[in-house]
Amino acid sequence: MAGWPPVEWWRDAVIYQVYVRSFCDSDADGVGDLDGVRSRLGYLELLGVDAVWLTPFYPSPMADHGYDVADPRDVDPTFGDLAAFDALVDEAHRHGIRVTIDLVPNHTSSEHEWFRAAFDSAPDSPERARYHFRPGRGPDGAEPPNNWQSVFGGPAWTRLSGADGSGGEWYLHLFAAEQPDLNWTNPEVWADLEKTLRFWCDRGVDGFRIDVAHGMAKPEGLPDDDGAQARLLGDTTDDPRFDDDGVHDVHRMIRAVLDHYPGRMAIGEVWVYDDERFARYVRPDELHLGFNFRLLQTPFDATAVRTAIEHSIVAVESVGARPTWTLSNHDVSRPVTRFGGGAVGLARARAMALVTLALPGVVYLYNGEELGLPDVDLPGWALQDPVWERSGHTERGRDGYRVPVPWEGGPPGYGFSEGKPWLPMPDGWSELTAAAQLEDADSTLSMFRRALELRHSHAGFATNHSGLEWYGAPPGCLAFRRPGSTLVCALNASESPVPLPPGDVLLTSGPLAPDGLLPPNTAAWLA
Repeated sequence: MAGWPPVEWWRDAVIYQVYVRSFCDSDADGVGDLDGVRSRLGYLELLGVDAVWLTPFYPSPMADHGYDVADPRDVDPTFGDLAAFDALVDEAHRHGIRVTIDLVPNHTSSEHEWFRAAFDSAPDSPERARYHFRPGRGPDGAEPPNNWQSVFGGPAWTRLSGADGSGGEWYLHLFAAEQPDLNWTNPEVWADLEKTLRFWCDRGVDGFRIDVAHGMAKPEGLPDDDGAQARLLGDTTDDPRFDDDGVHDVHRMIRAVLDHYPGRMAIGEVWVYDDERFARYVRPDELHLGFNFRLLQTPFDATAVRTAIEHSIVAVESVGARPTWTLSNHDVSRPVTRFGGGAVGLARARAMALVTLALPGVVYLYNGEELGLPDVDLPGWALQDPVWERSGHTERGRDGYRVPVPWEGGPPGYGFSEGKPWLPMPDGWSELTAAAQLEDADSTLSMFRRALELRHSHAGFATNHSGLEWYGAPPGCLAFRRPGSTLVCALNASESPVPLPPGDVLLTSGPLAPDGLLPPNTAAWLA
């Protein structure tokens, strides 16, 4: 990486999310690790991505598979050690791939040294002031301090027992009980995050993904929630748990630290639906980028897709930020399944991938998306997501989207692991492995490789515009052009073949009809 200029490399980057425990296992324990990621860097270079985003690899009891962080400045032995991390960063840079990592500033693990000290301390102690501890409501304090719900189900409060066995104070956790929320009015909490940012920047990290970036700050007095909402992946309007104005001071601090490290960036996980409120997160003195999830939440419908794209662009135009696009991550159903499953779902997922990759700005891919992986219907005994237990086995959680990546060969491990994979991998995935798809010019992987090659090499992607020029299109279809270029993307989401816009075909998500028409569930790039 020596000699890379400290430019805004992320402005049009394709960034690949590595769910570390599901990517590649180097030591046959069935869980992916940092050395496993390093062993597949050649594949990622061949795919053509510009950077990776690593999900949490920090010391953790794994109540939420690493998003319950016990020490934000070390590596859990499950994933390796700091030497393995340093080796991964160094080799990734030699492959021309940047490395970004997850940060979890909203909460810690209940096994973090701070929370263990708070657990053993008295009410109103400095140790408890780092979290949200409150007496309960009612004559004996047996009711939670407010009616907030955990995103994972049930109350967002857990009560401690007093020294004499009686009920003690309650602590706040918007997620699992093992993930107590930090108190961002406490200066020690601010100082610790700054220390963490500098620790990883000094080790060569190129950027950070901020988990629950619309969380952290809480409204004064922690008022009741009129809707008693338990959702995360949706609109946060009138939800007092999220998007409090105080969160923007936290992001200004993050930006101030990163401005001392040229070429570093931060992107926030921002589940805020209102365009104006979303834009606040990516103002020039806050985060560089924000995940806008409108497109991810949009059905396979041309009008809905166009509306989502237009809103996503408008949301950042006013503050001069770049739009971001994603169809998939470790928290949501995979596109193949979401768009209908089977051959239809795969065709639609491939078409939407081309639409997304034709858009200006930053594109995030989730590991396995380039292979066209579907969700996996796992047996109940295999489920590990805390949502499964906290919902009383009524919500199956996110494990079906986190099944390990199949690399080569057959079951049970498909080259992911020589041991038993931490989640069972289904039979019948041999044709979906990376090795099999690399040999097939018509495979989903080959389509992604060609699309990323064109993003890097075709003049149509070199323009710096954030907007689009929309073409007239038949009902159920859309077409747009990148301004300042001849590059056109067309999507047929109708039930009948339609004529292509003028131009030479560069790439299609599926074969054209014999008469040259664009079939249903298909997209094309033309110039």
